[in-house]
Amino acid sequence: MKTTKHALIAATLLALTATSLWAANAQPAGIGRHEALRHDLDVPGREVVQVRVDFAPGAAFGMHTHPGIEVAYVLEGSLAYTFEDAPPVTLKAGQSLFIPAGTPHAAHNPGNTPAAELATYLVEKDKPIVALHPAR
Repeated sequence: MKTTKHALIAATLLALTATSLWAANAQPAGIGRHEALRHDLDVPGREVVQVRVDFAPGAAFGMHTHPGIEVAYVLEGSLAYTFEDAPPVTLKAGQSLFIPAGTPHAAHNPGNTPAAELATYLVEKDKPIVALHPAR
């Protein structure tokens, strides 16, 4: 009984530490992410994930990719998106953007007020939603 209790405590601490490390490494300052939906698609091995991403004034999320397409819909404020191989795009609330699978891109809030987007991903299951992209 004691061994099981100790193992459970150790597993809980390990999970909390891993979550904290992921959050510290994956969440840039001023960025908040809240997963609203995750559901299997009718295509085997694929899922849809919706995430609300909040950007503090001036906050940026550096170059990254996704293992599938992203549709970004700006909920409030304005967001500027930059790409390696395409011109930058700035959107305001009510506008959306289609980002093809694997396309390196970055986003930042150029304004003085908070901004937010609803990111909808149609992605491969069991892969990280965000992969940081090394700078060139």
